[in-house]
Amino acid sequence: MPHEPTDGRDAAAWSPLESEGWYAARNATTALRDALVRAGLEKDFPYLRADLNAFGHGLVELGRVSPDTAERLAELLRLALAGGFRRDRDDEHEHAPATSEEHKGRI
Repeated sequence: MPHEPTDGRDAAAWSPLESEGWYAARNATTALRDALVRAGLEKDFPYLRADLNAFGHGLVELGRVSPDTAERLAELLRLALAGGFRRDRDDEHEHAPATSEEHKGRI
């Protein structure tokens, strides 16, 4: 509020290095990067990066891709689903931090 004392500090200040969201986003981005490299798509996702929003929630920014890249990604997802890769929506690990080891061989 305008009349609240701030003691010279922003009440929303935090460090990304102290944020679980940052590490979750970074690990998921690394796992996705590794899968994209194995699929030969490493140059097609130039905006891929880990990020945090103003609330400290981790996000993975995929960015814009060409229509050809989107079609290739859709095909890889179709193949993964056809090969039996499915996860229940109620899976307790749905929001667990991902590591590149967990994703080897899935795409």
